Amino acid sequence: MDTDSARELFYSARVARLATMSPRGPHLVPVVFAVIGNRIVSAVDHKAKTTTRLARLANIAADPRVCVLTDHYDDDWNALWWVRADGLARVVDTEQATDAVAALVAKYPQYAERSPVGPVVEVDVTRWSGWHAQQRQGQ
Repeated sequence: MDTDSARELFYSARVARLATMSPRGPHLVPVVFAVIGNRIVSAVDHKAKTTTRLARLANIAADPRVCVLTDHYDDDWNALWWVRADGLARVVDTEQATDAVAALVAKYPQYAERSPVGPVVEVDVTRWSGWHAQQRQGQ
C-alpha cells in the first residue's frame, strides 16, 4: 500500500490503538484521534479513568517512539485493511495544542459539548505503512 492510500484509510478511521513502551514491555490502549498534516493528535478527555496519571503519558516521557494502528474488519475479507503510523510523540497542555483540540472537536460530536481539557499527545509520523486485502486479489 502506498503512503497516500495508507494516510487516506487512516484518516477515515474512528478509533486507533496507541502503542508505547513501558519498562515492563509494550503498552497498548485504544484512542480517538485526529490527523493534522503528518501529525496524529489525541487527548486525555472526560471519559472515566481509574487515574489521571496515565501510563501512556509516562511512557512517552521516557521513550517518545510510538506506533499508532488502525484497521477495518469485515466479514467480507476482501474489505480488510490496516494502517500503521510510526513516529515520535510528545505530551503538551491543551493550551499549547488548540489546533489539536479543534480537530478532535470537529471529528467527534461528543467533544462538541465537552472538549478535552487533559494533556494532548502529538505524534509526528515518520513512517506510514499498511495492507489492504484487495491488493492480493488475482495473485
